[in-house]
Amino acid sequence: MEESLTSKRSVTVADVARAANVSKATAARVLGGYGVVSDRVREQVLAAATALEYRPNELARSMTTGKSGIIGVVVGDIENAFFSLAVRGISDVARMAGFNVIIANSGEEIEAEKSAVDLLIGKRVDGLIVTPARCDRMEHLQDIRRVGVPLVLFDRTIPELGVDAVTGDDFDAAASATRHLIAMGHRRIAYISAMDAESEFLDDISSISNSAVRERVEGALREQANAGIEEARHYVRLGATDQPKTDGVVERLLQDAAPPTALIASDSLVGLRVFKSLQTLGLSIPRDISMISFLDADWTTVTTPPITVIDQPVYEMGKEAAERLISRLSGKDIPIGRATIKTSLIPRGSVASLSRSDH
Repeated sequence: MEESLTSKRSVTVADVARAANVSKATAARVLGGYGVVSDRVREQVLAAATALEYRPNELARSMTTGKSGIIGVVVGDIENAFFSLAVRGISDVARMAGFNVIIANSGEEIEAEKSAVDLLIGKRVDGLIVTPARCDRMEHLQDIRRVGVPLVLFDRTIPELGVDAVTGDDFDAAASATRHLIAMGHRRIAYISAMDAESEFLDDISSISNSAVRERVEGALREQANAGIEEARHYVRLGATDQPKTDGVVERLLQDAAPPTALIASDSLVGLRVFKSLQTLGLSIPRDISMISFLDADWTTVTTPPITVIDQPVYEMGKEAAERLISRLSGKDIPIGRATIKTSLIPRGSVASLSRSDH
């Protein structure tokens, strides 16, 4: 029995054609989804394919039709709930439209992203959805355009690239979180990001290579400037890429001569790390320090207290990215642009109200 299983060969289009009593060309048209055949012949071929457990050779199909039926997706960090939800939205739309999805994880590393793009192009994907690790390095993304593969950017935008992008309203989201903290009496507000950088201190906003991070920092700083808060940039910290580094960032902030009274975490992974850092230091939220995190991740509702969050409709963002790409693949003539998905603040128990004497 074992020998017969290992020696069993793949079922070919010719096998299906023979079983359906049609020509190989006719069977290929039905199985490849191109050309014209009668309903009776189609049913005949599909029944034979099912009976023989035929599995299509995707490479052969792409060489015949010019279409692989595959969408490639490159995300920054699949461990991050943000990207997991986005991929689910992309996959659901793709499946309904008859596409399969191949997912690659860049780990927010530009070289890994380039390798993933090369691999997916080599697999003849019909289109790509990419979260660029850096918005100032786009040679490989320009190559995608040059080979004629439709591209949609996700979560980040590169206007000069001239392709569709689907993002959150990052500037407004950070401004909303900051405004909420200011309304609760906070004047020293830290913003903590996982973006890797040579220094954890922010010297020049324009040097931030991640457009989402840059717009969020701009939103937070603009709102503080409008409220007459000085030295706001001093409390922006980068490089919270893992737990030890986040512990260091939080400890140095709290050892400052004028420590922050509130923290904004740039995403849910950073938020969870910050929460753990505060726990390790024996600090109580919001009695000792207030906190807001981006993304309504599961962990934010089971902590004590539950965490105030910026709710990002990430599943819908993923769906929108896939719908835009599939519209391009189907030849629809739609303007290239950036779709900005609105976020909302969900107040919970992690922000304390401060009086002037608490500052």
